[in-house]
Amino acid sequence: MRLEYPANIKIIRVPCTGKVDVMLMLRAIQKGADGVYCVGCLEGTCHYNEGNFRCRERVDYVRMLLKEVGIEEDRVRMYNLSSGEGPTFAAYAKEMTEHIRKLGPNPLNKLN
Repeated sequence: MRLEYPANIKIIRVPCTGKVDVMLMLRAIQKGADGVYCVGCLEGTCHYNEGNFRCRERVDYVRMLLKEVGIEEDRVRMYNLSSGEGPTFAAYAKEMTEHIRKLGPNPLNKLN
C-alpha cells in the first residue's frame, strides 16, 4: 500500500520519540517550520518503556514555551499510533497540515 500525505511534511526518523528533545522542536520552529508534530507508539507499548511519555512531556513543555512568547501553542502536537497504522499516519499528516494552514505561516518568518 502506498501512503499519500502532504508533500510539505518532512519526516525525521528516530529510534524512539523519546529521542526527540525540546531543542529539536524549537529549532524547527525557529528555522521557519510552520508546525511540528511527533508520532509515537501507543501509550504503554513503547519498546523503550517510557520514550513516548518523555516525548509527550517535551511536546507539552514546547507548547508552554511557545505560548509564553506569543506563538500559537497548537503548532506543536503529539500523536500516538501503532506501527501497523500507516493510513492513520497519513490521516494525521493531512490533519496537521490543514490545522497549520488555518493558523497561517510561522510568525517568526516575518522577522527574517
